[in-house]
Amino acid sequence: MPGRCALSWAIILVLSLSGISGCGFPRLPEKKHEVQLQEFARSDRRWTGVAVSQSGRVFVAYPRWSEDTPISVGELLLSGEVVPFPDPEWNRWNPGLSPANHLVCAQSVVVDSEDFLWVLDPANPQFQGVVYGGAKLLRVDLSTHEVVRRILFDESVALPASYLNDVRIDNRHGYAYLTDSGTGALVVVELASGKAWRRLANHRSTQSENLSLTIGDRPWLRGGKPPRVHADGIALDRAGDYVYYQALTGRTLYRIPASLLRDPNVSEEQTAKGVERVGVICAADGIEFGRDEKLYLTDIEGSGIRVYEPGKGKRILIRDKVLSWPDSIAVAPDGSLVVSTSQIHLGDHPSGPYRLFRIKP
Repeated sequence: MPGRCALSWAIILVLSLSGISGCGFPRLPEKKHEVQLQEFARSDRRWTGVAVSQSGRVFVAYPRWSEDTPISVGELLLSGEVVPFPDPEWNRWNPGLSPANHLVCAQSVVVDSEDFLWVLDPANPQFQGVVYGGAKLLRVDLSTHEVVRRILFDESVALPASYLNDVRIDNRHGYAYLTDSGTGALVVVELASGKAWRRLANHRSTQSENLSLTIGDRPWLRGGKPPRVHADGIALDRAGDYVYYQALTGRTLYRIPASLLRDPNVSEEQTAKGVERVGVICAADGIEFGRDEKLYLTDIEGSGIRVYEPGKGKRILIRDKVLSWPDSIAVAPDGSLVVSTSQIHLGDHPSGPYRLFRIKP
């Protein structure tokens, strides 16, 4: 069973759907893209997180934002089918089951430098509040499909209104860094002990900028009001020196030395002094460093991907209306970017499928 689902990018190229062309961003002159955009998977269920292993296996997360979410984490097969991962039992959830031993509302998946899959479960289904004992971070052995590490977050880390959103793993130093988009904070986890603590809670850098985002030529509203989503996207530079992050309803990118976050003895005041404002780039959902050490950001208002190169500034990588709310970014073995589209601005019943794209910068 292990290894049966390995996706080579040569096969993906063969399976890629034809007819996907650069359509340009509305209101901008059309121009030929300098990068390739290839669709290779579709789903009739909303996925958010996406991860790619070192052998090319692809994993996706389906957050439980509705009552009919069939699974929480799946592996994409060559046939296009998605199967429960690590197994059906972990993906089975109802309030009568142990929340510590089942995926309640998986949001993010990421593969670390040692080729293990990490699953972040905020355990906040339908944004109704964190299920007690359910917020957790799992490490899964891809060769055996076994959960080999489970870190549970208590109420001092995952507050009742928290929504732990995204995660990056630093095996070199032994830490994980998470965002809390529900209340606005970063969470730091010492992987060896499982100890976790919140940082920059309510700091301006982790809070929504109270923007009204325009997506697809329409204001993004919930209940007639612009949503307020706090610290969401997070990335760790390849040296593990800086953590980059920003609010979803915000266009300002920040960074902070990871060493400040890792030391629990550093005061909040000292931590706040270490925050650097990188600049205004775009309203981004997912952010990730590529193998080229450039930072890629999903531009949800522009239906595209932007690039920030430390010391050189920002630019648009691609804009295309098929990137309907580009959500998460994963880096494939060949350096390609894999991007999921979640179409959040279109509600629970968009007119088209949710998609995965491969982009070669």
